[in-house]
Order: sequence, then C-alpha cells, then structure tokens
Amino acid sequence: MTNRRSGGVLRGARLSRAAGLAALLLLGPPATARTLVFCSEGNPESLNPQLVTTTTGMDAAWPVFDTLVAFEPGTTTIRPSLAESWTVSPDGRSYTFTLRSGVPFHRNARFRPSRPLAAEDVVFSISRQWREDHPFHGVSGGHYAYFRDLGLPDLIEAVEAVDARTVRVRLREADATFLPNIAMTLGAVQSAEYAATLAAAGEAERFDREPIGTGPFSFAAYQPDVALRYRAFPEHWGGRPPIDSLVFSITPNAAVRLAKVRAGECHLMPFPNPADLDAIQADPALTLMREEELNVGYLALNVTRPPFDDLRVRRAVAMAIDKAAIVAGVYGPGGTVARSPLPPNLWGHDPALADPPLDRPAAQRLLAEAGFPSGFEAELWYPPVSRAYNPNGRRVADMIQADLARIGIRLRLLTDDWAAYRAKMLAGVPAMALFGWTADNGDPDNFLGVLLACAPARPGGSNVARWCDPAFDALVTRARRLPDQEARAALYREAQGIVRREVPWVPIAHSAVFVAARREVTGYRMDPLGRHLFRGVGLRGPEAGPGPGSPPQGAAGRVP
Repeated sequence: MTNRRSGGVLRGARLSRAAGLAALLLLGPPATARTLVFCSEGNPESLNPQLVTTTTGMDAAWPVFDTLVAFEPGTTTIRPSLAESWTVSPDGRSYTFTLRSGVPFHRNARFRPSRPLAAEDVVFSISRQWREDHPFHGVSGGHYAYFRDLGLPDLIEAVEAVDARTVRVRLREADATFLPNIAMTLGAVQSAEYAATLAAAGEAERFDREPIGTGPFSFAAYQPDVALRYRAFPEHWGGRPPIDSLVFSITPNAAVRLAKVRAGECHLMPFPNPADLDAIQADPALTLMREEELNVGYLALNVTRPPFDDLRVRRAVAMAIDKAAIVAGVYGPGGTVARSPLPPNLWGHDPALADPPLDRPAAQRLLAEAGFPSGFEAELWYPPVSRAYNPNGRRVADMIQADLARIGIRLRLLTDDWAAYRAKMLAGVPAMALFGWTADNGDPDNFLGVLLACAPARPGGSNVARWCDPAFDALVTRARRLPDQEARAALYREAQGIVRREVPWVPIAHSAVFVAARREVTGYRMDPLGRHLFRGVGLRGPEAGPGPGSPPQGAAGRVP
C-alpha cells in the first residue's frame, strides 16, 4: 500500500508539549477503558478515500468507509462487503452487485440520512471519479490519480442503478483486476444524499473534510499534526465495534511512538526502528507482531532526464550499488534484497530473475562508453520519513552515495517535507529518487501496471521513472484481460525480464513489517497489504473487563 503506498503527509518531526496538550483537549483522556489509541506515523493527505494514495491516508479512511467487496482481513481474498453478492457476465464485462438491505449511513451536525444505502450511492461514488463533468468531480481539487493510473476511466463503459439494491458496472473489456481494484479505498461508497445536502447549502467542500460513510466508526474530529478521532458506530451492519472510540495520535518519530506505547499513551504503533525490535520483544508489557508484507523499496532513475536516458548509465548505477550491504545495515532481520519490482511472496514473481553483478570496474567501463569517463554530478532525493519499504531513507541515501562515488558519480543528497517530496516524485522532478510501494490489492498489476506501465508515466502518475516501454506495456495490458492466473503469471515473468534489462529502477529491498502493541489489545491482526485495521479490535484490562476477540496475531514472531 505503498506514492501509495509511500506514506502519510508529515508536517512536523515530533509532537511538542503544546501539541500534546492540544491532543488531550481534542481527544479527552487517551487511555480510557474503551478508547483505543493508535500511534500513527503522519497526517493523511486527504479525508476523501478516493484521493488518497498513501498507507497513512488509507488507514485514516478504513474506519469510516466500506466498499462493495473487501479483502478478508489478513489475506488478499475477496469477500462480500456492502454487496452481499455479485455476478459476472460470461464475457467478463458486466458486473452486477446486489446490495445489503438496510445499511445505515453515519450522521453529523449537518446531515441526517433519510434512507439507507442505495444503488444511487454506488453510482455517485464511481461516477464522481470517472466523469469529469460530474458535479463533485472537482470538489476538493482532486484529480483521482490512482483511479487514472489503474486505467479505470477508459475501462468503465457504464454504471447504472438497476433498482434500489442493484448496481451494474459495464466494462469495455474483461479485466481480471477490476474486483481487487474496487476493494481498495478508491472503491469506498459515499452518500449521494449527503453530497446533495451540502451542495444545496453551498458547502460542497465539507463533503471531504467531514466524511460520512457506512463503516464501523464515524468521523469525529481531525487536528493536523495532533490527532484523528472516530466514534464507534453502533448501527454498523457488521455489528458494533468492541471499543467506544478510536484515536490516531499523529507521531512521526518512531522513537517517540515507542515511548508512548511503553507509557500507555498509545496501544499500538507501526514501523518501529529495526534497532528496537529485540527490546520490544523482551518487554513483558508489549507484543511484537511481524508480517511478510507485499512491498518494494527502489531507486527510480528518471529515463527522461540526462544522463539517465542512457541505458549504459542506468546499468552502471545498478552494478555499483551494494544492495546486500544496504539491507544488512538498514533493514535488519526483516529485509530481503530485491531483484524485481514484485515481492517474492506475490504470485507472478520470477524466482529465476538474476540481479546484475556487483561489478564496479565494469560499471566504470559503461560510464566511459556513455561519455562519462570521470563520472558526473547528480542529485539523489531520499524520503524524510520512515516507511516499511525504507526504514531510514537518509541512511540508504548515504550508502548509495558512497557506492556511486567509487565509480565517479558524485551525488548531492536532497529531501523535503513528505507532502512536498511526494508531489515532486509524482511530478517527475527528480532524476534519481528513493521511493517505494506497498500493495493495495495483492495483484501483480498493482506493482507492474501502476508503477511501470505507460499510463502512469504521465505527470501526476505513479511511474516516477517516467519509463514507457511498449513491449512491457503490451504484456501488462494483455495480462489484465486474461482470467487464468498461470497465464497471467507467465506474462508478468516476461515483463519482469524487460524491467531487468532496461533498468528504470534499481530495486533495493522487500521488507517484513512490524507492529508493537500493548498486551491489553485484543483481536488486532496484521495485514499483507500494509493496512492497519481496527474492526473487531478491543481492549481488556481491569477497567474494561475481559475484552472480546483474541490477542494480537503474530505476537513475538511471524504471523502465520
């Protein structure tokens, strides 16, 4: 889910004492018996689930919204959600969804729903992203980049409400990725009635600042750099949550997050520093969870920017970087050297794909052939925040700088606050940049199609290398159209060979991810898609009494 999913917007290095006090005023007592506090790593870039592309933004959306279909928690298996059932036409182009009956929407000070979920809400939620002439398409200034990167504007032919509980989506071509794609947050179902109410009052922009959904928690308040707060929604179709409220305490610094968990100010934290894992595991008050997440951290080489428009230069860079040393020195026990954009635990990965040899003399010869016998100067951008796929961007950049200096490439290291950094990546500004991705749907297309195909190479797209190879693009496009997984996997293996040959990236690492939780947390389960989900999560303790659910999954070791 990681760019998505590259992380949340970072607006401060840590909470000050004043900000901490503000958090208390906003949240009330953070550790009351029925309030669960999650130490989030950053601000969401939006509260509109259709605009977010980061793990942090998606995490903020999941409590509030439901999708037609969903991933079974802890898996990439599709299950019913707001749609209790669906059928697919024999040609694979028409999807007909039957909605659950009587699903209620949340309410707030400006809106009291007069009806439950209906087909018109689904049509509104898809059409808002799909049709540029839709009245809410321009609200909040979003361009629905992820919707576009997935090719959905061209794929969808029609969306119609057959009746109050039936929705039909017609595609121009069969597409094996359609269901997994609409199980992501961009498939969240919003209230058409709420939109109409705000538009009539001249307050359409509130739609995305004060979101209304059907999820297990309703939105309560948001103070950037401080906290997000949610209330349990007792009428949720899946049952009332075990806790009364959920708080995201925004804490960018991993050491501060851990201190808060140890002090009981937070119940869970993501992305602990690798150096702290042993201490967390030894702490009797905490449990350490591990998940083999679907992710990749990489060095993007912008093929439209000299000298990286020369394949010999890109190959020289790849042959000079000691990825094994980076993984050992930065990622620790959770890291694996990456040889492909696809993680090894995702179907379609090619285990026979060989890494370029670490051969600096050969790299220097390639540079000389390309006209750079003495090397050159370049800028390398590195992320300012810790992510699952890159726990320490500056340290990785330092090591790459030292490696490339040995072949005469003299790097100047640059970064920016996370919002600006992401904007520069998606605009194609840097010639060299460290970035990464966490899967949103468990399909290889979510890596190869979203990150390296031609459509997302446009300005604003997720292909930050701006690489467009017609042969690669044809393979990925063809794979989407096939229903058979093994046939698709064969095409993806061929596509990975093209990436290996053309080197738009230097894949650096895949990483397991860790969550530290207090022992009183029950029912929390880690997710291979990098999501932090709180449906069914509870607390046990003297004040709360025995909590429902089960202990956190994967405590003190790998999740089964």
